[in-house]
Amino acid sequence: MIHVLFTGGTISMRHDAARGGNIPRHGGADLVALAGIPSGVPYLVEDWAQMPACHLDATRLWALRNRVAAIAASGEAQGILITHGTYVLEETAYLLGRTIAAQVPIVLTGAMRTADHPQWDGGRNLRDAMRVAADAGSRGHGVMVVFAGQVFDGMEAVKMHANDPEAFAAPHGAPVGDVTPDGVRFAGAARARRTLAPAALDRRVLEVPVVVGDDGSLLDAAQELGDGVVVVGFGSGNIPPGAVPAVERWVRAGKSVVLASRCAYGVVEPLYAFDGGGAGLVRAGAIPAGPRSPAQARMELLISLSAGVAYGAAA
Repeated sequence: MIHVLFTGGTISMRHDAARGGNIPRHGGADLVALAGIPSGVPYLVEDWAQMPACHLDATRLWALRNRVAAIAASGEAQGILITHGTYVLEETAYLLGRTIAAQVPIVLTGAMRTADHPQWDGGRNLRDAMRVAADAGSRGHGVMVVFAGQVFDGMEAVKMHANDPEAFAAPHGAPVGDVTPDGVRFAGAARARRTLAPAALDRRVLEVPVVVGDDGSLLDAAQELGDGVVVVGFGSGNIPPGAVPAVERWVRAGKSVVLASRCAYGVVEPLYAFDGGGAGLVRAGAIPAGPRSPAQARMELLISLSAGVAYGAAA
């Protein structure tokens, strides 16, 4: 049995002329019927929520995580399928992948077109995700994102396009499989990862991009608000010289500073030693984000701080 957990998102929306835009409309049973899920796949539908993904906060994300963990631990589901809005799907997938150790596949999907759009992509994505969740070869692959026929590791999937149906990619990895008319194909064996188990997401982590000529004032203003910060720098992790003292003040305050790049591809490397260069920032205590988007780096820091461990510990 596949446990289908509906949370809302564009996949569940229709255009509302009176409101002047798209709003949530369909529940799980409606969407399954619209998508035409094959009758040979047994499933159970749970309407966990019906909201845009941008309405999710740390408390709701943690509640969703706990619900997924409980289903996985029950032994009653062969797989778990989660429909989700694409806005923060990469954060949810990363959170689930980092904190749930489960053999049953946990598959997230969504849509870029509303259910009343003539080119609705949600039906295909839902059918593909159901096939992945039910496929025997998915066992052990953990959390996955299925979109536009491709299967991504949940800790690598990043939304790369604001409105194209092929919105997701793995800029720090590659698709782990695909869904074809002949079935689900995986590119390799399941990847083992260590998980963290915080009791809650009870720390506050900010994400602050630097801009041309940045003087660090925004970083300074944010310091009293956060337990840690992801600084989104240029290229391989460089920032304007005027922002360097603000980074150093975060570090001296005993607060974690993770250095990410605004570039979608490539990782932060401490290559440059000029004032504001990544090498000096790392020497001052900043931590390179590793193979993570800024959003994923923020989620990793939030999980790590909440669990009381160093950024990226045992990843």
